[in-house]
Amino acid sequence: MSSLPGKALIFQGGWAGHEPFQIASLFSDDLRALGFQVEIVDALGILADVAALSVFDLIVPCWTMGSLSTEETNGLVEAVQSGCGLAGVHGGMGDAFRGNIDYEWMTGGHFVGHPHVGEYTVRRTVVEHTVTAEMPETFAYCSEQYYLMTDPGITVLADTVYTHEERRVTMPVVWVKYWGEGRVFYSALGHAVSEFEDYPAMRELVRRGFQWAAR
Repeated sequence: MSSLPGKALIFQGGWAGHEPFQIASLFSDDLRALGFQVEIVDALGILADVAALSVFDLIVPCWTMGSLSTEETNGLVEAVQSGCGLAGVHGGMGDAFRGNIDYEWMTGGHFVGHPHVGEYTVRRTVVEHTVTAEMPETFAYCSEQYYLMTDPGITVLADTVYTHEERRVTMPVVWVKYWGEGRVFYSALGHAVSEFEDYPAMRELVRRGFQWAAR
C-alpha cells in the first residue's frame, strides 16, 4: 500500500443509471480525505494523452458502457502498464467499453448480466490482503448481483454463490491483479450512492482498494 497518496484522475460519464457523477463526487471526497489531489473530467480524450496521464498515480473510471478510441485505449493501457493504479466499482469500471478486449483484459473481467437483483451474501476469501484485512467474513448485501466473465489470473478477495438456471457457481465480487507495473482493484458492489451509505464496510473496502492500487 502506498504510504504517500498522490494525484488521482476520475473520469465520469456514460449511462446515467449508475449515477456516475454522484459516485465520482463521493469518490473524490474519499480520495481527498486520504490525501490525494483529485481531478475529475467529463470526457475521455485525456486518456489518449500519455504525457497527461503520466502525472497521475491512480485512475478511477466512473463510465458505464460507452466506447474508447484506439488512441484512448492505448493511452490508458500504457499508463497502467507504466505503474499508474486503476480502481473502480460495479458498472463504472466492470461494464465500461463493452467489447474492448484490451480494456477488459487489463481490468480482469467484465459484466455479462445480473439475473438476480435482491439479497445475497458476500464472502471474504481465505486470501490475506490489506484491502480486506478488517472485512467481515460474510455480510449480507442487497443490489444487483453481477454475473461476470473473469480472468483466471486475478486474485479474488471476496466472492458470492450465484444460483442461476439450476446451477450454483462461485462468482468473484472483489479482486486485485497486476497489469505490467500497475495495480488493478475492482469491486462489483456499488450500484448506487445509497449503497455506500447503507454498507459502510463496503465503502471502506473501496477506500482501501484505492490506496492499494495507487502508484
